[in-house]
Amino acid sequence: MPKNGQGETHLFTSESVSMGHPDKVSDQISDALLDSLLRHDPDARVAIETLVTTGLVVVAGEVTVHNQQARDALGAAEDTIRDTIRKIGYDDPATGFDYRSCAVMRSIHSQSADISQGVTEGEGLHAEQGAGDQGLMFGFACDETKPLMPMAIHLAHRLVEQLADVRQNGGIAWLRPDSKSQVTVRYENGVPVGLDNVVISTQHTEAVLDSSRGGNMSESAEAEIIEKVVRPVIERECAGFWNDHIKIHINPTGRFIIGGPHGDCGLTGRKIIVDTYGGRGRHGGGAFSGKDPSKVDRSAAYMARHIAKNLVAAKLAKQAEVQLAYAIGVADPVSVHVDTFGTGELSNERLARLVRDTFPLKPAGIIEYLNLRRPVFFETARHGHFGRNGDGFTWEKTDRVTELKSAANVLQAV
Repeated sequence: MPKNGQGETHLFTSESVSMGHPDKVSDQISDALLDSLLRHDPDARVAIETLVTTGLVVVAGEVTVHNQQARDALGAAEDTIRDTIRKIGYDDPATGFDYRSCAVMRSIHSQSADISQGVTEGEGLHAEQGAGDQGLMFGFACDETKPLMPMAIHLAHRLVEQLADVRQNGGIAWLRPDSKSQVTVRYENGVPVGLDNVVISTQHTEAVLDSSRGGNMSESAEAEIIEKVVRPVIERECAGFWNDHIKIHINPTGRFIIGGPHGDCGLTGRKIIVDTYGGRGRHGGGAFSGKDPSKVDRSAAYMARHIAKNLVAAKLAKQAEVQLAYAIGVADPVSVHVDTFGTGELSNERLARLVRDTFPLKPAGIIEYLNLRRPVFFETARHGHFGRNGDGFTWEKTDRVTELKSAANVLQAV
């Protein structure tokens, strides 16, 4: 029998959505507002939810800031919201949603004092800064791709990223911001060996409609997406996987004119699987965007990814999933669990002990270690929170590999 019940051949699919998808518009607005406050107040407490629909943005939540500059930034929230929508690309009233004409409603109040005393160091029942809520968070990594992400979600993210690039640089002038991608990877004995199908659904102008196809998207437009988006991404990210046998579906309904918040209502936090690992591994249910790092939904999930990635980078496992769980107001995690799905060089129990001994797991320690009191979150709200490069993505660093290998050698000798 193959390890872990994996069959000889299986397919696995993940999806991603673009920056113009209505749920991602909401995520980006929430994180743009968060960044605008952290820029002036690194200790700001923020939990902002956003709803977008035809001609309307509604922002609600809890915010506590500690200086006048941050209060001024909060007062300028509408400007931040409109500028975010402009950057995404909704600048045409014909789409039913644009940054100039949309209405903006706000309902924001201060954080609950009951929560605050559990999170603020020196207050409440515990001397240390506690977790901002109870909950369980997961991090995952595997050796399928260079950034140690599952292949399907990695490719899906890169496809919508490429769609955004060619739209913004004029490479495909008829694209509009809303789009989705989906990638199905074929595995043999747990190893990716090829791509079965790729789906791209992208909003576009009427310029590419073909009357000979019943008013649907033209064949030449479909071919342009394949040649300027799909093929370059696959050839760059997984050399040797591109071939004529991959089933490619471009706008399989035929046309995609009505999109964005005019086509569907968007909400912050509704794309938690897109934001993480595309369905590989487990998810604790907590969303990220609009939450300051005192919320372990966000900071502990980032730390769990960092730990899992370092375990795989240290070759202590081919794939690793790390669970951290917390009680509100309590600093130490209530549990730490590691699962390597039978690929570990050490037992899961020993790896969990190694994690506790190596990484800071209290909320204050995580925030300091990952340098999270900075305005770095807007970029995470599109194209995935994991498997990314850049100064803000501190949780993607593999800087504990040598230490983990040495500690593992000691444990193996015991």
